[in-house]
Amino acid sequence: MLPTPCHVLGDVHLGVASADSERRLLRHLRLLPETARSLVIMGDLFDFWFAWEHAMPRTGFRVLAALADLRDAGVPVLWIGGNHDCWGGETLALETGATYTLEPWRGRIGRLETLLAHGDGLRVKEDAPYRRLRTVLRHPWSITAYSWLHPDFATRVAMRSSKTSRKGRARDGGSGLLAVGTAALTAADGPRLVVHGHSHVPTLTAAGRGVYGNAGAWYLDHQFLVIDDDAISRRQWSASGDVDVIESITRPD
Repeated sequence: MLPTPCHVLGDVHLGVASADSERRLLRHLRLLPETARSLVIMGDLFDFWFAWEHAMPRTGFRVLAALADLRDAGVPVLWIGGNHDCWGGETLALETGATYTLEPWRGRIGRLETLLAHGDGLRVKEDAPYRRLRTVLRHPWSITAYSWLHPDFATRVAMRSSKTSRKGRARDGGSGLLAVGTAALTAADGPRLVVHGHSHVPTLTAAGRGVYGNAGAWYLDHQFLVIDDDAISRRQWSASGDVDVIESITRPD
């Protein structure tokens, strides 16, 4: 179980995110112990991450340090791996103290039975080709072969090939993942809250027997979700440095 208030953010895409986006994220993480009791990262914190045996990307070093500081301050961090930061979860967990998983996570956040998943590959028809590609990319043989490449060369290759999957927002406006989440929320044994990332479409809406949420893409909107005991809200860091509440939904019974 994760304690509330719980902050949820994702799709930061460090490496292509602006310096301003990274500064806002660092400020958010450093203030988190004052405003929250747990943090969920919905994947794609990095635009590319790979854990070599004796090297690690320097992109986002200060962010990783801030996550380690959170754990030292007693704030648990749950990291749902995305399609951009799926290679090296063990290293990320060791360096930051976060709980890292590539599988959907189901458990309680406060009093809410919750299902968390990055969202890549969840649409039945549209994502079928990607699921086949993902099987190849995440195969141990593929990972071993890629580890033989020099980190500088390997990073350039990955960054060039990732442009399509990080650019802008989902073409369907997030409707595909909303449908997946609604189906889970409608099931008799389903959760009461479903949260996805991946689509880059900020969303907070009643669906099925509960609530569906997506924090959107930090590098585009600087938005995040806050799960409290009584409500779930979507918030945003403004250019002035203030946090604005965009919308809020009462916690489903």
